[in-house]
Amino acid sequence: MELLEKLDILADAAKYDAACTSSGLDRSGRPGTIGSTTMAGCCHSFSADGRCISLLKVLQTNVCVYDCQYCVNRRSNDVPRAAFTPEELCELTMGFYRRNYIEGLFLSSAVLRSPDYTTELMIRTLRILREKYRFGGYIHAKAIPGADPLLTRRLGLLADRMSVNIELPSSSSLSLLAPDKKKGSILAPMAQIRDGIQESKRELAVCRHAPRFAPAGQSTQMIVGATPESDRRILSLTQALYDRYHLKRVFYSAYMPVSSSPLLPVPGSFQPPLLREHRLYQADWLLRYYHFRAEEILDEDQPDLDPRLDPKCCWALRHLDFFPVEVNHADYEVLLRVPGLGVRSARRILTARRAGPLTFEGLKRLGVVLKRAQYFLTCSGRMMQGLKVSEDGLLRHLVSLEAPALAQPVPEQLSLFDSAV
Repeated sequence: MELLEKLDILADAAKYDAACTSSGLDRSGRPGTIGSTTMAGCCHSFSADGRCISLLKVLQTNVCVYDCQYCVNRRSNDVPRAAFTPEELCELTMGFYRRNYIEGLFLSSAVLRSPDYTTELMIRTLRILREKYRFGGYIHAKAIPGADPLLTRRLGLLADRMSVNIELPSSSSLSLLAPDKKKGSILAPMAQIRDGIQESKRELAVCRHAPRFAPAGQSTQMIVGATPESDRRILSLTQALYDRYHLKRVFYSAYMPVSSSPLLPVPGSFQPPLLREHRLYQADWLLRYYHFRAEEILDEDQPDLDPRLDPKCCWALRHLDFFPVEVNHADYEVLLRVPGLGVRSARRILTARRAGPLTFEGLKRLGVVLKRAQYFLTCSGRMMQGLKVSEDGLLRHLVSLEAPALAQPVPEQLSLFDSAV
C-alpha cells in the first residue's frame, strides 16, 4: 500500500478523537535540532493532504483486537485496514513539518496484537523522531490501557502530553459496549502518568537537565450520547478526574452513529448531541476556571443541563437570592458567579475600582457583557437605569439573547435507550 493511501485511511480513522489541544509548554529551538513549541502553538487537527493544520493527527494503525461497539475501528467492522511502520510515520511527519504544514504530531492507535506491542511501536516512532531527526516539536501520545507500566513511562519521556481515553461515563456502560476494557486498566495509567509528572517536577527542581515526563500534562475524552448517563453523572466523573488525577482537560465527544449494534442508537434516526456537548464544555469551564463544583451545577432534581441556556445563567436563575451583586464591593469569587462576567472581566473590575466607584458605563468599557450582567449587578447600590424585567420573564429574555429560536418551550425528549439497554 502506498504511503499516502495509508495516510488517507489512518488520518480519517483518527477524526473521532477529540483530545487535540494546545501544546501547554514552551520549548525553544536548540542548535542541532528541528522544531519548537509554544504554549498556544498547536490547536488544530489533521488533514490527510496536509491542508491548514497545526498537528498531524493520525493512528499508528487501525487494526484492532478489540470489538468496542461504539468504535469505527472495532474488530468486527468491515473497513480498510492499514498500519504505519515507525520509519514511514517519521518520514511523513518530518516531510509535513519541513513544508510548514504542521507544528507537531498527535499519535494514537488501535490495539494491534496487544497493548504492549502497540505501545512498543509508538515508542519506536517517537524515539526515531526525537533521536534520529532531532525533532523538538510538540508530540501528543495516547497511552494504551493495559500496557506494561515501564512502556508507558518510556512513552511519556518522549511525548509532551499524554492522554488515556476513559471512553464512557460509567463502568456498567463500558462493560456493556467494550467488554474487553476494564475501568481499572484505564485508571491505572492515568494514576501512573499523574505520579510520573509529579516525580518529574521534583527532579527538575533539583536538576534542570533531568528527563521530563509528559511536561504538558495529561487529558482524557469521553463519549456523550451513546449511553443513558445524565449530565450530572458526566460532570461528577469529570470533577473526580480533575481532583484525583490532575488532568489538564476533559474532552467530550458527541456520539457519531458508526455502528448498527442494537446496544446503540440507530444510525439514521439519531442526531449527534452537539448542543449537549457544547453545554458540557461550558459547564466544564465553570469547574476549571470559575470555582464551581459539579454538585452546584446539577443535582438530583435537575440531572441534565438546559439546552436553551448556558449553565452559569441556569445556576444564577436557581439562586436569585444570591443577587444582585454590588460590583464595587464584591470579592473575586463572587464576581465570577455573575452571568456576563468572565475571569478577565472580574480581574479588570478589581483593578479599576481602586481608582474610584464603577458605573455601568465603566463596566461596559471594561468589556463586561452587560446584556446579561445588568440583571445581576448593582453599581453603588443601584440597578441599571430603566431596567424592567420580571422574574418570570428573565428566563425567556436570557434565552432570547443566546438564540431566539430556543426561546420556545423545549418538548420532552424521548429516551433513545429504552429498547437498547
